Amino acid sequence: MNNFLFKSLAIFLVLLTVTIDAQDFQGKAVYQTKTTMDIDLANSGIPADRIKMIKERMKSRLEKTFVLTFNKTASIYKEEEKLDQAAGGRGGIRIMMMGGGASGNHYKNIQTKTSSKENEFSGKNFLIKDDLVNYEWKMEQETKMIGQNMCFKATTVIQMPARSSSFRFGRRNNEKEEKKEEKKEEEVKMEDIIVTAWYTLDIPVSHGPGNYWGLPGLILEVGYGNTNILCTKIVMNPKEKTKINEPKKGKVVSQEEYDKIIEKKRKEMRERFRNERQKGGSGHRIRIGG
Repeated sequence: MNNFLFKSLAIFLVLLTVTIDAQDFQGKAVYQTKTTMDIDLANSGIPADRIKMIKERMKSRLEKTFVLTFNKTASIYKEEEKLDQAAGGRGGIRIMMMGGGASGNHYKNIQTKTSSKENEFSGKNFLIKDDLVNYEWKMEQETKMIGQNMCFKATTVIQMPARSSSFRFGRRNNEKEEKKEEKKEEEVKMEDIIVTAWYTLDIPVSHGPGNYWGLPGLILEVGYGNTNILCTKIVMNPKEKTKINEPKKGKVVSQEEYDKIIEKKRKEMRERFRNERQKGGSGHRIRIGG
């Protein structure tokens, strides 16, 4: 009887230790994201100083730093706060960038397979709650080193709205051409995009940057289309732990509902710009992709 109690107690202590270790385990990974765009404003009629300002502003929007804080089951992915020195937007230059990514905490739980993203858009706070995307990863044979970590390659295919990697600016030559272009913009076409991920078994968690997850090790690099996300720093078990809690702030919507809100606002802005031009307003409008 005493032997049975001893074995039971030993098993309980082992399970308790594993649970405590799982709760205490934490890591941080810093990612640099970069999206390339073709910028040709030589014949745009925009003054040289304004072209320089545009390029500086675009760089600040297309090159960002994110921090992924994770434990065994959950993670928070958030953009590193920085002062946007390129903001200002004076001189009649408008840059439109709209998307469904998180502007606040992006929480993923691989145990419950759920996601919650905080986003502020048009003066309103939203909480985008949905199931995690179920990626069908294909394990490849290639390996490479990222920092001190041996990484393995995996690929998957996702569908995304077809986007342009170049800029459009200025006015259309006439109203007919403008309406034709706007009708073309409203026809959202989807295309298959190959996603390449590099993960390391040195950190055996299924987390990754952005929406990505589901591999047998931490994802250190993701590339798709003209976007690349690369891990530049890893800190395991930092002295100061960060609470990884699901966010609660904002109006709860699904990703599909939020995408419809974005699309509606995009149409409203396009209509407003058209009205301003008809009233004789001047200035340049630059819009990226869809």
